[in-house]
Amino acid sequence: QAYSGTPPAEEKEKIIWVRFENADLNDTSRNMEFHEIHSTGNEPPLLLMIGYSDGMQVWSIPISGEAQELFSVRHGPVRAARILPAPQISAQKCDNFSEKRPLLGVCKSIGSSGTSPPYCCVDLYSLRTGEMVKSIQFKTPIYDLHCNKRILVVVLQEKIAAFDSCTFTKKFFVTSCYPCPGPNMNPIALGSRWLAYAENKLIRCHQSRGGACGDNIQSYTATVISAAKTIKTGLTMVGKVVTQLTGTLPSGASEEEILAHSNIRRSPLVPGIITIIDTETVAEGQVLVSEDSDSDGIVAHFPAHEKPICCMAFNPSGMLLVTTDTLGHDFHVFQILTHPWSSSQSAVHHLYTLHRGETEAKVQDISFSHDCRWVVVSTLRGTSHVFPINPYGGQPCVRTHMSPRVVNRMSRFQKSAGLEEIEQELTSKQGGRCSPVPGLSSSPSGSPLHGKLNSQDTYNNFTNNNPGNPRLLPLPSLTVVLPLAQIKQPMTLGTITKRTGPYLFGAGCFSIKAPCKSKPAPQISPSKSVGGEFCVAAVFGSSRSWFANNPGLKREKDQSKQFVVESLYIISCYGSLVEHVLEPRPLSTAPKISDDTPLEMMTCPRASWTLVRTPQWNELQPPFNANHPLLLAADAVQYYQYLLAGLVPPGSPGPITRHESYDSLASDHSGQEDEEWLSQVEIVTHTGPHRRLWMGPQFQFKTIHPSGQTTVISSSSSVLQSHGPSDTPQPLLDFDTDDLDLNSLRIQPVRSEPVSMPGSSRPVSDRRGVSTVIDATS
Repeated sequence: QAYSGTPPAEEKEKIIWVRFENADLNDTSRNMEFHEIHSTGNEPPLLLMIGYSDGMQVWSIPISGEAQELFSVRHGPVRAARILPAPQISAQKCDNFSEKRPLLGVCKSIGSSGTSPPYCCVDLYSLRTGEMVKSIQFKTPIYDLHCNKRILVVVLQEKIAAFDSCTFTKKFFVTSCYPCPGPNMNPIALGSRWLAYAENKLIRCHQSRGGACGDNIQSYTATVISAAKTIKTGLTMVGKVVTQLTGTLPSGASEEEILAHSNIRRSPLVPGIITIIDTETVAEGQVLVSEDSDSDGIVAHFPAHEKPICCMAFNPSGMLLVTTDTLGHDFHVFQILTHPWSSSQSAVHHLYTLHRGETEAKVQDISFSHDCRWVVVSTLRGTSHVFPINPYGGQPCVRTHMSPRVVNRMSRFQKSAGLEEIEQELTSKQGGRCSPVPGLSSSPSGSPLHGKLNSQDTYNNFTNNNPGNPRLLPLPSLTVVLPLAQIKQPMTLGTITKRTGPYLFGAGCFSIKAPCKSKPAPQISPSKSVGGEFCVAAVFGSSRSWFANNPGLKREKDQSKQFVVESLYIISCYGSLVEHVLEPRPLSTAPKISDDTPLEMMTCPRASWTLVRTPQWNELQPPFNANHPLLLAADAVQYYQYLLAGLVPPGSPGPITRHESYDSLASDHSGQEDEEWLSQVEIVTHTGPHRRLWMGPQFQFKTIHPSGQTTVISSSSSVLQSHGPSDTPQPLLDFDTDDLDLNSLRIQPVRSEPVSMPGSSRPVSDRRGVSTVIDATS
């Protein structure tokens, strides 16, 4: 079958979309089974969804590597589906649907009522009972669903509607989105609390500092790096440089930008603007970013690209945002530094431009590794590009990416040698990131979309050399990063088979020995053959191929720790999931390997699963029995949520005492215990062993009593004792005396002995009564 190239006799169903899902089943923070991954060796399973032209399917791939089908249904095409995570509850806010969870939100062609237009309603089904618990109707088609522990977000063409996770009542809605022609009609990114979307106007009064400022300069650098493809582009670049030198254009601004700047007055819509809102503090009802609106709930508002935004994603912590435009040449990584007062005080650091190439491509999927040191961006051509980044910016190198743990921005040597301060001094002498002219950060060299700081701010910063506040200039410098690996999906399973030897069909895991570096055969068109589009999704996870290669081997606890990078799992629209092992190493052409040596990467496919179903497969529909993995996970997470909120979980015998609950953060203590505990607290100002004075700061507390207060001094009290060896109390000081005698106030803690110094012959007991006052200049 593989060699002849004939279609397989067993017909496969046609896949429309694939996606890796985050739900209670693989929630490491709230599912107690995976709560301490490193101590128990438990790893969460991969959860993936496949949307067919008739129905959908959910698979789980646990760490053992044996794929397990969790859900399968045929009820017409599904455009979007999500398994909703259990919501956050508190004493004031309870979950109305707790008995029905886990819930599956589906947007399919025929809604529950049957009367609405296709793809216009979201149906929420209970996977526990199988019934439909809620249906939300819309007048226009739905394009995507997103959810977290707080809200369910429904994405329409130019609108976003958010619903509360506990009640599914409408929370807020946004109507000012910028539509995109690409695979995502209305791209958004939903973190654990923030929601980012493409705004259609730039409102100056809400604009954050930073963003993609002077962006074109960097993309030209990237163009130079990847070498101009044609003489024409080379000539236009020379032309731009000449015009910059002759001064007809502001340096760094391309013609497109100047056109865009002049068009702002004519057309109200501006592409490439991003707004991030806080879903907790944003007002109910419509969210409007305008001159008149206050900035409640708006976290950041900044220009990210010159073209419409096509895809974006937050990293696991929610502090980094990766965005890409419709051209797909460059992906921007922003660090969001918020300000509690308003979005105009926030700063958006443009840390990286990830440069893919010079041909256009539409991005369909962005995924981070768990430690945020790797980003994989997949395009509709079926290629996944792997980029190294640091969560704090800077050039990725051997020091940052070859250890299994994340390393600090500066090494110990760089810190102790003071290299950081030198570097900061050098960067602050340059006028910010955009301007090569010293001290001129308000020169017209940045992007015209970029709001300038006023001169007073700039002046304060340069005089103070601003090492401290990351929200002020100078912003960190931008790094251009090229992909270390580009993994292209083979167009059909046959192409894997031909080049890699034996390959078995089925849902198990099979080892692939030979590295597959082949380009797919051009004559085979993908199943989603609309203009050769090829849907893939990628995610990082622990290796599951260990047992396929070594069936006799028992999995050791520490075996997963030997890999510097987690494996990359890519599923294609043929239903084949392939595990790729990534091995970064120092650049082989480097003459000498040091900490700063650049990286290169070896990739090879290690294992494969065939997950596409055939028309003969039976459906697997709820109601499920109680030991179904999705139900068990929902129960575990809900139980943990109740404990965190200090509530009694349903079905548990009476109130939970501290000793019975496991790791409960909110178990009931009696007030008695609290008082006992407080009486045991000691305040220690410096921990022992007590160091020499020149080894670090030490300080003393002295008590001064104002006149007229009476103090009872017991024989054991160390307060207000004389500095002689006898313990006779001194008269209380009067506050009005000009020369306050601090020597008479010997405050020496009873427990803390001074360090015995070399050469001092007096015994310790003799020195107890004497306090040493050290002058500040010594």
